[in-house]
This record gives sequence, C-alpha cells and structure tokens, in this order.
Amino acid sequence: MKNIFKRIFNRETGMYLLFGILTTVINYFLFWAIITEFGEGTALLANVVAFIASVAFAYITNKIFVFQSKSWEKEVLIKEICSFSGARILSFAFEEAGLLLCIHWLKVGRLEFWGIGGVMLAKILLSFVVVLVNYVLSKFLIFKSDKK
Repeated sequence: MKNIFKRIFNRETGMYLLFGILTTVINYFLFWAIITEFGEGTALLANVVAFIASVAFAYITNKIFVFQSKSWEKEVLIKEICSFSGARILSFAFEEAGLLLCIHWLKVGRLEFWGIGGVMLAKILLSFVVVLVNYVLSKFLIFKSDKK
C-alpha cells in the first residue's frame, strides 16, 4: 500500500498538481472575466479563449517542470507540441460538449450554489475529468521519450 502511494504521489504528480492549479486559475480567470464583461451568452467563446491561453502555459510548464523533457530539438518540439495540443483539443472538445449540454439542455444557468452560477459550476465539474485525462495522456504518450 505504501509503495502504491509513493508511485502515485511523487515529485512529478506534485508538480503536475501545482502547475495544473496555476493553469486552471488562468483558464477560470479568463473564462470568468469574459462572461462577466460580455454575458453568459459568450460562455463557449470565452471557453475557447481561456483554453488557448491556458494550453500554451500548460505546455511550457509541463515540458520544463513536470515531465522534465530535456530536448529542444525542432523535431521533438514539433512532436510534443502537436501531440500535447491534440490531446488538449480532444479534452477541450469534451469540455465544450459538456458545457453545451449543461447550458442549453440542462439549463444550469438558472442555478446557483454558494453564490457560484450554474455555468461556472458545470465548468468546474467538467474540469476534474479533463485534468485526469490530460495527465494520463501527457505521462504515457506525450512526454515519455526523454524518460529512458
């Protein structure tokens, strides 16, 4: 049991959690700022803007600090950026579809919990799944080449 705990909670997962929190703060702040300024009708567009900014930040921090990918060769960067962005686009599509479902079919915009609007709550819940999927994809598919 202790071995399993050490394998799950180590430097890498700690760094992923730290930079994941910072990435999430960037994402949520931009999302919140846009829907606050332009209304909840812009939630899907706000999510796109927040996604682009947070993925750029996440790639850099994941490469350098989390998975310590050492190579800066052009071919490696192209492969990493394409696979990282591709994986994030898939998880983003899941999040956008989830928001679309929550906003238009479940009508979460009329809900509020502890002063947090239903749209923001839907984004928060969807984020938990997205973070887990992104970690698995990054660890086993994207930044694996330098770890031999």
